[in-house]
Amino acid sequence: MEENKMTEEQQATAVATESTENKVVSITEAAKINNVTRQAIYVAIKQKKLKATKKSRWEINLKDLEEYRRNKYSRAKSVFDGEPLFDNDNGFHSVNQVAKMLGIPAQKVYYATRIGLIKGTRKGAAWVIHTEEINRYRGEYLEKEGDRRRASNQPGNAAAV
Repeated sequence: MEENKMTEEQQATAVATESTENKVVSITEAAKINNVTRQAIYVAIKQKKLKATKKSRWEINLKDLEEYRRNKYSRAKSVFDGEPLFDNDNGFHSVNQVAKMLGIPAQKVYYATRIGLIKGTRKGAAWVIHTEEINRYRGEYLEKEGDRRRASNQPGNAAAV
């Protein structure tokens, strides 16, 4: 069974290299090719993001499926006022990226931005946090928090008992 599993890139390459003139696939096949659920394919069709025709069953042309894949939404490609939303090269990161960098839950990052411990900027619905701010937060709060925990675990400390 594992022999039949292909990575998403391998599937995309296979689809692109096949003759796609009149080749059509079902919703189930399209879902497997795109590594998504059938429901996601139905939603894309309903939102007119993916072209499909219904005869006795839904049929999706492989050219249309490839076009859908190229135009598919990706948070990494998001822009706000014509600029990339999360421009990591220039030091701008999402809350989830910051959480991974700091090794803390994303909810803690949201909370820290909400109460002002981390200064972030709202761009649309997303928080954008700069690398300098991440480093400042790490130094001022996370390292001190770690020092307090280590101190409370020292032998002879009344707080540890």
